[in-house]
Order: sequence, then structure tokens, then C-alpha cells
Amino acid sequence: MGVTNPVLSSPLFKPIAAALADTIAANSAERTNARQTFVLDDAGFLPEDIDFDTATKRLFLASVQRGGIFVSSASGALKPFAFSPDHWPVFALKVDSRRRRLWATEVALSGFKSVPRKDWGKSALLEYDLDKGTLLARIEGPEHSALGDMALNHDGEPIVSDGEGGGVYQLVKGSLHRLDRGDFISPQTPAQCPGSDMLFIPDYARGIGAMDPRTGRIEWFVSGGRHALAGIDGLYCRGQTLFAVQNGTTPQRVIAFHLNDTLTQITGETIVDKRNNGDFTHGVFVGDSFLYIADSGWSRIDEHGMAKPNAQPGKARVMQYQANGSP
Repeated sequence: MGVTNPVLSSPLFKPIAAALADTIAANSAERTNARQTFVLDDAGFLPEDIDFDTATKRLFLASVQRGGIFVSSASGALKPFAFSPDHWPVFALKVDSRRRRLWATEVALSGFKSVPRKDWGKSALLEYDLDKGTLLARIEGPEHSALGDMALNHDGEPIVSDGEGGGVYQLVKGSLHRLDRGDFISPQTPAQCPGSDMLFIPDYARGIGAMDPRTGRIEWFVSGGRHALAGIDGLYCRGQTLFAVQNGTTPQRVIAFHLNDTLTQITGETIVDKRNNGDFTHGVFVGDSFLYIADSGWSRIDEHGMAKPNAQPGKARVMQYQANGSP
């Protein structure tokens, strides 16, 4: 499947380790087909999501540590657009250029020292005016939820995933309506392909499920022993290809899964980037380019949001992959 696992270094696997050595070495080897676009100028920013406004050509980034949404210049300089109304970490970010809206989520991460204890376990969907930066609406999430990932459907309606509680929700007339039947353990960023009503939703533990939003029925993609589908954080559709930001595998990967004409089977895959500590999070298409966050900084903080004692300082990067050769 192109990945490995640290457990293979255990003495338990010594009898077969020699036979697997070449395969493990090949799977562990780092390589990239992308190039660096810029480095963010704020070392403590911790970007989680990224999106682009096609009308104004602005690139937006959501910050966990700064609790806000920022506009980045081509050199990585950051300018505030809006801050979380509750001063919580900002996670998901989606731009609706046509309707001039920006949607985001704020999550009161349990255990984070920057978040008041009374707020732990709460999250909310936020609607902003894309031109003015003013907050138009705040929709409270379900109790004990972490609305950490989001997509907009063909009608511009937010679809948000609760990575803690397992629910997938759609905003309907100002309220969050649950779409799934409880099949997910930790759903991540949904994707919807042009011409298809199906929602492709990666579950961090189970893989990729194709869900009918009208019925909640799910068909899971079969790996066939060839494709590693767990550990996907961000998922994006372009034509008949699903681009996945996969930070739950070893090594971490940004990978393109090519689908058949009916979008029901994986026919192949292309490695965009794979590193043993990529700290990848999310991405966005800008024309023919797929831009994604690398070296985000998650590995440099502990469960309380504080810098680890021996963490090496670093800055997040935005990488670029030319996707015009993809199916």
C-alpha cells in the first residue's frame, strides 16, 4: 500500500523483517513532486485550513493558535481578516466567491490552555461577509462536538464534520441538520465532485465513504490491498481524482487517488508528496495548481497547545503541485 508502520521495528516482527526490509525502505523513502510557494512569516501561527477567493485573488488561512482567519501575501506575510468571536482556535475555512461569503469553524479544544475550561468541548459554524470581514451568523454545534472540517456543496451550503462525535451536518435554513446514520468514527473534510450529488467523506479510521446526502447511505471504497485509505484529513475532488492530505499514515502523504468513470472505484494513485514528518493539513485548488499546507506545527505542540520542550522551531510552508496532468 506504499506505507509502513513503526511497530514493524518491534522484535516480534524480527522473523519476517529481513524479507520486508527492501519494501519498508522503499515505502519510507521521502519524495515530492511539489515545490515550495512561500513560508509563513509567523512561526507560532499553526495553520489548519486554506482557501482562495477567485474574485479578489486572496489566499486565506485559518489559524489554530491565533484564533482567527488571515490573508496571506505571496511572500507569506499575514494580515488579519477576522477573529473567532469566542477567541477559540479556528479550524475549517471555506470561501464562497460567488455569494461573497466566508465560512469557518471555531473549536474549543479540550485541554487547550488558551481555551477557558468552561468552553471545552464546544464548537460553532461561523458565517462572514467575504468583502467586509463582518460576522453575519454563528451557529452553535452539537454538544461535545468538534466541527473541525468543512466543504461547500454545489449550492454553497456548508457540510461540516464532527471529528469527535462522528456526525456529518449540513446547514439548512440556519440550523445544522445531521446527514449520516452513525457510520463514521472520525469524519474529516468532505468532497463533492462536479456532476455528482455524492459526498466523499474520509474517516480517519475507516477510509473513504461515498455518502448519499439525501438518505445517509454509505458505500465504502475498497482498498483491494493496494491503497492505504485511513488517516486522511483533507479531501478534494478534481475531475475523476480525489486529492487526499493524509497525515495519519507513516510516512505522511499528499496523494491523488484516480477513480473510474462512475466514481465508485479507485483505479490508481499518484504520490504528490510524502515525508516522515510532513505535518500536512489541508489544501485548495487554484487554477491547475493544488496548494497545501506543510510543516503546519502540530508536531511541535502538546495536547495543551503548548510548545514541546525539545521541539525544533519552524515555520509552516505552502506547497504547490501542478495538477493539470491528472485525469
